[in-house]
Amino acid sequence: MKTTTTTELNSGEDIISAEIARTLDGLFRERVRRSPQKIAYQDYKPSNKTWCEYTWAQVEGQVARYQTALSQESFVPGDRVAVMSKNCLDWVIFDQAALGLGLIVVPLYTADRAENAAYILRDSGAKLLLLEELSQWHAFSETHDPIDSLLRIVTIMQFEKIANKNNEDRVLSLCDWLPEKVKKIQHSDHGPHSLATIMYTSGTSGRPKGVMLSHNNLLTNAYSCLQIVPVRENDLFLSFLPLSHTFERTIGYYLPLMSGATVAYARSIQQLPEDLMVIQPTVLVSVPRIYERIHAAIYTKLAEKSVLSNRLFNLAIKIGYSRFEYQQKRESWQIFHLLWPLLEKLVVRAIMGKFGGRLRLAMTGGAPLSAEVSRTFIGLGLPLLQGYGMTESSPVVCTNRIDNNMPAGVGAPIPDVEVKLGENNALLIRGPNVMLGYWNNISATKTTLTSDGWLNSGDMASIDKMGRVTITGRLKEIIVLSNGEKVPPIDMETAILRDPLFEQVMLIGEGRPYLSALVVLNSRNQESLSTETVLSLGSSLLAKNQKTEKIILERIAHQIRDFPGYAKIRRVAVMPEPWTVENDMLTPTLKLKRTRVMDRYQIEVKRLYEGH
Repeated sequence: MKTTTTTELNSGEDIISAEIARTLDGLFRERVRRSPQKIAYQDYKPSNKTWCEYTWAQVEGQVARYQTALSQESFVPGDRVAVMSKNCLDWVIFDQAALGLGLIVVPLYTADRAENAAYILRDSGAKLLLLEELSQWHAFSETHDPIDSLLRIVTIMQFEKIANKNNEDRVLSLCDWLPEKVKKIQHSDHGPHSLATIMYTSGTSGRPKGVMLSHNNLLTNAYSCLQIVPVRENDLFLSFLPLSHTFERTIGYYLPLMSGATVAYARSIQQLPEDLMVIQPTVLVSVPRIYERIHAAIYTKLAEKSVLSNRLFNLAIKIGYSRFEYQQKRESWQIFHLLWPLLEKLVVRAIMGKFGGRLRLAMTGGAPLSAEVSRTFIGLGLPLLQGYGMTESSPVVCTNRIDNNMPAGVGAPIPDVEVKLGENNALLIRGPNVMLGYWNNISATKTTLTSDGWLNSGDMASIDKMGRVTITGRLKEIIVLSNGEKVPPIDMETAILRDPLFEQVMLIGEGRPYLSALVVLNSRNQESLSTETVLSLGSSLLAKNQKTEKIILERIAHQIRDFPGYAKIRRVAVMPEPWTVENDMLTPTLKLKRTRVMDRYQIEVKRLYEGH
């Protein structure tokens, strides 16, 4: 079978290079010039319950309207403006309007706690904030310190005058802020290396840091990805990761803009299954947790089916993955590959149909994807490409390719990006995608960036002779047991989460004689455990019941059976509530605040090590 190369896949496509675009607003201007009547975006309008399509020319008209409103605020190039909204067309329009005027965009997570978001607004000195609705501003108003820099607050949703609690003149709804008379679209005279955005990191340990990214950082990153990832101008993306996440912003927004693809904005994560069926995307960008949830749902349904159905499914994965290895030229052709058309009809088509039926490419990043989940989807015929990056690198550093896909690793560096190993095998990164530094934080910048431009990722890695990278652990998250054994917890936690019983897991054991786990159980999959323990599933009972602990430990042991013997988990505690952004256990990007969890559950942790 002939393997199609990336060059062939991208040949003839209407890709705008970083050199031609020069700036992010220049990219938008060039796309409008080339494709004025092509569909740029699809957005759902709740008012008439329909999906609406917008051409590039129509979007440009709205960008001009937003720019006119921004110009009336007397901002100057370099001023910061913030946006806190779910993914929607207004997010993009606001971004392009601000960038064209030389303003610096500061995205906020809608799921973030008001105190954290207020800190970002104060730290960045944002002068304008675009929100979804007035209640979000009320939450800011209840924080202790005022946000004096804000001169204007605009809500996308219209509100009644009486709802404006303090009758603040600076608060307007979008329909009142946008003018009827619109000036011609503007483009400030700023260069490619000027600051475009400040994107705040998650803040798993301490306050978030503002990552300063230039136009060139983001443009070159998107363009380098397009050299190796086969995105076409007739592709359709379904966007659901927050645009405040660098992965979605670069790969789900600027990259489609660069290639001429269309983007549809999902209504919500909860409505994602329905939106997949309606939109029928060809490309999906996601973090591992989404794939893990779909994977868990597949196996939960399989448990209810016949033995024959399970055998057919497992056979489909086995043969599908073997075909994948053959296509990658790592295995020889096998006669059982002839069964694939039948298995595709009996098994695969129905499962993959849940993605809309047209999905030809899926990308994942932001966290490690377990080998089992990756194997399942690739076995089902989905080209799933895992990559690696960080906000400080705009974000993509490495990614697998269609014709060189090693699911256990994160692939080779993208064009123009260099990597090497530093002290303690830390992955160091250099290239045009590396940030300008941290906003208002010179000391953190000096700690992370060397004088010759190398960015210390903080992740441990290995690099094979083909230049492919495998992430082996996080320097700051390694657990060192009292016997000196070192355990990278994330890989083990990812393995445990393959069991649909577990919703969240955190390993502990720093300086202790053995590993323990704090777990949050999946509320929909607790019934099996309840039957086994003959208990009502109150978390307080679960946490103290020895029989329950034994069963949970057995299920954990099954998932981590391939890890070294010293990595055995001996005790477990069931947490009484999920870890969320609201209770400050997770960052807005859903990364675990390990120190915060440890502080919150000191009593439970102490119990796990009593007598040792």
